[in-house]
Amino acid sequence: MSPTDPDLGPRLLARARAAIEHALGLRPEPPPDDPNLAERGATFVTLKRHGQLRGCIGSLQPQRPLGEDVAANAVAAALRDPRFAALTAEEWPDIRLEVSLLGRAEFLDAKTEDDVLAQLRPGEDGVIFFNGCQRATFLPQVWEQLPEPRDFLAELKKKARLPADFWGPSVMVATYPVLKWKEEEVR
Repeated sequence: MSPTDPDLGPRLLARARAAIEHALGLRPEPPPDDPNLAERGATFVTLKRHGQLRGCIGSLQPQRPLGEDVAANAVAAALRDPRFAALTAEEWPDIRLEVSLLGRAEFLDAKTEDDVLAQLRPGEDGVIFFNGCQRATFLPQVWEQLPEPRDFLAELKKKARLPADFWGPSVMVATYPVLKWKEEEVR
C-alpha cells in the first residue's frame, strides 16, 4: 500500500482503534492481519482526550510490518506511556487517535547548534536529537506548541534529559517527514 493511497490513513486508524479495544477487553478478538499493511513501516500513535494529550508512543525505524507496528504502538500509547496512567475502558469513548507514518530520517550536516537551527523547517520536520546513547524526538506536530526553532530544540534536549543549553561534540540531529491522519474530535 502506497503512502499516497487514500485508504491508508483510515486503515491505520481503524487498526490502531481495534488493537486498543482488544487490549482494553472491549473487543474479543485482536484485529485481523491486513495484507495491505504488510510492508515495513514506522508509526507513532497519539491519543487525545478532549483535545489534550493522553499518550504517544512510536517507532523511529521501520522494523516490522506496518499493521503490526501501528497496533503495537497504539496499545503502548494507551497502556504504557510512562507519563500517564493506563487508559481505562471508561475513558475510551472520549479518546481520539492520530497516526503518524514516518519517512526516512536524514542526518543534518551540522557542527553547531546554529547550523542545526538554520536547517530546521518549522511545521514540517520531525526531529531526532542524539547525544551518545541519549536521544529524543518530536513529531512535526510539536511545532504547533513550540514554533520557534531555538525553543523547539531546547525542549527536545530536555526530553533527552539534557540541559536546554547543552551542546557537545557527539551531538547529531536528524529530521524526518511525516504523513498523519486523525479522527474527528468529540464535541
